Amino acid sequence: MSSKSASSTRYIRTPGTLSREANSLTFRSEKGIVHLPIHGVKELYLLNEISLNSKLFSFLSTAGITVHFFDYYGHFRGTFYPKEARISGKVKLLQAKACLERRMPIAKSFVNAISLNIHEVLYHYFKHGNKEIKPYLDWLKKDVPRIIDKIEDIPRLLAIEGEVWRRFYETFRTFLPEDFKMNKRVKRPPDNPLNAMISFGNTILYTKTITQIYHTHLDQSISFLHEPSDRRFSLSLDISEPFKPLIVYRTIFELVNNRRIQVSKHFEKKYNYCILNDLGRDVFITALEERMNQVFEHQKLKRKVSYLTAIKYDAYKLKKHIVEGAPFIPFLEKEGR
Repeated sequence: MSSKSASSTRYIRTPGTLSREANSLTFRSEKGIVHLPIHGVKELYLLNEISLNSKLFSFLSTAGITVHFFDYYGHFRGTFYPKEARISGKVKLLQAKACLERRMPIAKSFVNAISLNIHEVLYHYFKHGNKEIKPYLDWLKKDVPRIIDKIEDIPRLLAIEGEVWRRFYETFRTFLPEDFKMNKRVKRPPDNPLNAMISFGNTILYTKTITQIYHTHLDQSISFLHEPSDRRFSLSLDISEPFKPLIVYRTIFELVNNRRIQVSKHFEKKYNYCILNDLGRDVFITALEERMNQVFEHQKLKRKVSYLTAIKYDAYKLKKHIVEGAPFIPFLEKEGR
């Protein structure tokens, strides 16, 4: 079964075969045949065991469509990346030079943005009477910038980033119901409903960022906060981080607190892992797409943009910093709106 989002994304979560027919796609499964026009489509999400052939890959590459592969359990398996249409040797060399010479200030800007955006998300709950989180909000606003400023190496910067996230997780108990309790962040595999949504949401955001960076001259393998050797698309990890609180976590909080996602209806739990079931994925993906395509007035661009556009704009800002030396400040919710 294929689901169409409000954006240029197609999700397919039923096992079957995807093939090319003329200038469109055809998906065959036990439920029947579905024809998928590709006009305006930029990416496909295959969320189950889907058969494809080389003829289809050639067609998708020519059409500039990125394909993200997941298994039944929601684990990300990889991305098919079309032939790069925007290749610039000059930008690649300058990006590598920036990684060698200016890595720390760029990496610090990402961690500062993560901290400020978490503050913006949590301030909503403080404003509505949650006084228990005030010490964490004060720490984010007053102490974290000072700590980051004094750090001189990447491992210590990653350590404070980890502490920011750890303390963020500890606040969840103050505004989420008991059945979405999370003792700690567990990724592989997620062990409870909250961890399941965080892992799946973060991965969708990461792959969305891959698609956005594809439309720039930046090399996705040269990153600043994350080690360039960790993953092929480590720059997407960097650029997506400040958006996690605004997109993934806000989506989760609203779904849970409005009871649109429920433990009894939307999850499959076995042994030591927990995943969203088919109904849960549909609800979660729909809400996440709505959030990513939510339009707001961007103060600096002086026009209405979506969060997805803001992600691409961050990539362009980084490119301008690398090539021209322009200041680079990742998207901040408070200043972006």
